[in-house]
Amino acid sequence: MPPPHNFIYFGTPAVAADTLAALIAAGFAPRAVVTSPDAPRGRGLTLTPCETKAVAERHGIRVFTPEKLDEEAMAAVRALQADYAVVVAYGKIFPEAFIASFPKGVVNVHYSLLPKYRGATPLETALLHGETETGVTIQQMAYELDAGDLLAQETTPIGAAETARELRPRLIEMGARLLIATLPAFERGEIRAVPQDASQATRAKKIQKTDGELDLAADARENWNKYRAYADSVGTYFFKDGTRYKVTSAAFAGGAFRVLRVIPEGKKETDWRG
Repeated sequence: MPPPHNFIYFGTPAVAADTLAALIAAGFAPRAVVTSPDAPRGRGLTLTPCETKAVAERHGIRVFTPEKLDEEAMAAVRALQADYAVVVAYGKIFPEAFIASFPKGVVNVHYSLLPKYRGATPLETALLHGETETGVTIQQMAYELDAGDLLAQETTPIGAAETARELRPRLIEMGARLLIATLPAFERGEIRAVPQDASQATRAKKIQKTDGELDLAADARENWNKYRAYADSVGTYFFKDGTRYKVTSAAFAGGAFRVLRVIPEGKKETDWRG
């Protein structure tokens, strides 16, 4: 007999691990977890499981770690006879045949109000563009990136001083809660999926380390939004007199962007007095 919630979970980083833990706590344990292979970490480059694998193993859930979603991986997944899959930040593109192999399809959690900000960095892009609200979308995965039909959405305001450090955990919690609320009706076939309006689609590109460079003479709001967007990923920095300064704290007041704390290259964190 298959379990009451007959799905396979795909995910890799902390966001996926947190969502998996929430699903399990709510009684939605997957039949198996598919995640990335162990990777070298730390000074000793010891092979270490990702956060999602660690959560699955703590709960005795079977784990697959294919290098890629090829025919061999598809055969292993098909053998489990799952009704559908749930994907949260897995990190690999799903082949069309892989999506079609699940009778009820593939459910994906995306951290924007689709069709806005399709792509890898929806949260960062919303902050970069100075959005005052964002949200979470539960979509039925399609082969085209983040273009699947909408199953559920929830909106949340973005605080004027909120950075990615504060916004990300809020969206992860919101996404997990919305997913748990959506899955029962999805399993019963009671959700009427809504197609996205492709004409309104915008993109959220991958982040490069160089994206975090600030020009302190540039627009203050632009610098502030960059600082907010990249606060918990690549970070922001600037150069002065040939020295690179990493920004660890900043503020925006009276239309001015103020750097408060920095780490000069090769030195310890200090107040900025530039």
